[in-house]
Amino acid sequence: MSTQPATAAATYQDLLARIAPQGESRPINDPATGQEVGRAPVHTTADLDAAVSAARAAQPAWGALSHAERSDYLNRAADAVEANAEPLAELLSREQGKPLNGPNARFEVGACSAWLRATAAFELDPDVVVDDGDSHAAIHYRPLGVVGAIGPWNWPMMISIWQIAPSLRMGNTIVVKPSEYTPLSVLALGAVLNDALPADLLHVVSGGRDVGEALSSHPGIDKVMFTGSTATGKAIIRSSADTVKRLTLELGGNDAGIVLDDVDPQAIAEDLFWGAFINTGQTCAALKRLYVPDALYDQVCDALVEMAAKMPMGNGLDEANVLGPLQNQAQYDIVAQLVEAAKSSGARVLTGGNPDADAPGYFYPTTLVADIDNDNPLVAEEQFGPALPIIRYTDLEDAIAMANSLDVGLGASVWSSDPARARKVAARIEAGTVWINKHGAVDPRIPFGGAKQSGYGLEFGVAGLKGLGTPQVIAE
Repeated sequence: MSTQPATAAATYQDLLARIAPQGESRPINDPATGQEVGRAPVHTTADLDAAVSAARAAQPAWGALSHAERSDYLNRAADAVEANAEPLAELLSREQGKPLNGPNARFEVGACSAWLRATAAFELDPDVVVDDGDSHAAIHYRPLGVVGAIGPWNWPMMISIWQIAPSLRMGNTIVVKPSEYTPLSVLALGAVLNDALPADLLHVVSGGRDVGEALSSHPGIDKVMFTGSTATGKAIIRSSADTVKRLTLELGGNDAGIVLDDVDPQAIAEDLFWGAFINTGQTCAALKRLYVPDALYDQVCDALVEMAAKMPMGNGLDEANVLGPLQNQAQYDIVAQLVEAAKSSGARVLTGGNPDADAPGYFYPTTLVADIDNDNPLVAEEQFGPALPIIRYTDLEDAIAMANSLDVGLGASVWSSDPARARKVAARIEAGTVWINKHGAVDPRIPFGGAKQSGYGLEFGVAGLKGLGTPQVIAE
């Protein structure tokens, strides 16, 4: 296979032509219109076996290259993504639903190339643990072998890159199983990346649940990376046990944000809004429950309502829109049921909560819900959509206790004009990452992982690279 980027695709149809299935296929429909976007192959466990076998055969030569040589290939892969950025973004918008503009489809494709380049640039030297003149010991990180990656439908391209880039950089090969809802985006991304990579380092297997289950227990897979629900993560833990696979699991969030009583509501309103509603709320590390003190409660609510009114929702191909549909019917139903439960409990809907059942697509309006109890299902369960409950508090100790009351802890945020005070509160929140005056601001240089039942293992940065290697101590 060529290691130079092929001619850039002119349109998303050109990308679809490259990944056109040769055998059995199924339709993938646009969540904004219901129209068919393309057809995805129906790969089987036999296809998975073939992919794993090819990846295992290619791994020794790839692992024998230096970090600098592998990083050069990652930069070439980033070039290939950039050369195909607009067709990739349009395919993503049509399949996933997210708009081209705003922190959405073009943003996601841009993040793919940025993550590849950042991952290529990290320095990874052996960790010297003893060097006293008599003894010397250092930890080196060797390739694991073949990584199996199972991705979600909310950020299908970007999260795939989070799995692919560090795996390849560390000398592993990788087999990716995309979500059944968004396989076309990942297949197209894989095809573009493979224009710049040696043969058989990266395989994308577009199968159903049976393929995912087979991947997590496959004897030829040395590590599984998974982003998705806690329930599925637990199933992967069980099925991976017999082969003692290494795991990195980024699971459910239901992130809390705590507003302190010293902020300017207008100054933080836009960042609060996007912390909650990026990708129409379909983000693991999005702000999903907001705790606001009595003194600022009405002001924060009003500021968020004003902000929501400025953010148009609609078909992602319309350049004016920055919010799109929910990706699938199942997720639409979850959001609708949780908002209805909030209404029935007496909570106050500030805006939204009134979807047009006759309109095409899985559009649920931007919804803000006030005067809601902390144990309401909309607060206690991860909604994963465009509905934000705003919980009033009087005592900061109560707000911290409520933020920590769930069995998940992916991310959280504290909002304050006093950084030192914010850091003290942040240190008491049970979450893998706590942002101050922002939410969900992932960075390829900064390690990211969950606490409690939001998973384990770190991604990003040098720590993420180490998680994709086998530590070997050499002592002299």
